[in-house]
Amino acid sequence: MAFRPLHDRVLVRRIEAEEKTAGGIIIPDSAKEKPSEGEIVAVGSGARAENGTVTPLDVKAGDRVLFGKWSGTEVKVEGEDLLIMKESDLLGVIA
Repeated sequence: MAFRPLHDRVLVRRIEAEEKTAGGIIIPDSAKEKPSEGEIVAVGSGARAENGTVTPLDVKAGDRVLFGKWSGTEVKVEGEDLLIMKESDLLGVIA
């Protein structure tokens, strides 16, 4: 990918939610919520402290993460819908 986020920001691709419930009911597109799970595509170099030192991020490209419902800014990069958000907007990494 030709895009690299700056500082403590990450680029996230949403992972689509299941189209069926556990009981086999198919969920129509109009009833689906945007998924709050994604895969990190690219990360910035890290947060810069006041004294100039750079603290690297805890996540890396390829990690599956959870984020808040309204987190991030939607952008289109190379024709793909992605999210840019700060590392602090991430809730956790899925092992």
